[in-house]
Amino acid sequence: MTALGPIKFLTIHCAATPEGRHVSADQITAWDKAKFGQTSYHWVIELDGSMHRTLRDDEKGAHTGGANTGNIGICYIGGMDKGMKAPKDTRTDAQKATLLTLIRTYKGRYPGIIIRGHRDWPKVNKACPSFDVSAWLKGVGE
Repeated sequence: MTALGPIKFLTIHCAATPEGRHVSADQITAWDKAKFGQTSYHWVIELDGSMHRTLRDDEKGAHTGGANTGNIGICYIGGMDKGMKAPKDTRTDAQKATLLTLIRTYKGRYPGIIIRGHRDWPKVNKACPSFDVSAWLKGVGE
């Protein structure tokens, strides 16, 4: 596994799974290993708000093409409507609380860390994480 390098970014992702469908962190990791040959995210947040570490902070993930160095990846289960037709912010209250806890932890550990949604990276043409991270953080007082 490649070293992550100095941590400068935290990127929020969705799993692009249907609203309300349970998918485990182990399933996400298995899908990523099949697709990318490695684990993508440092954390996966399941529907019940449980957080699962899937990479150490010093390991580089495969979550933001070309921008994984110094970048912590957090993925929540969901991100699509029930019919898998459109992106949708499907985060449960428990997922939102856990996500906020992780963000606050990393902001405390790495002052100045830049927090983005996957879609906020240059040349990314996807809706992931299916919500506006910056607007949400302002709304919760971050």
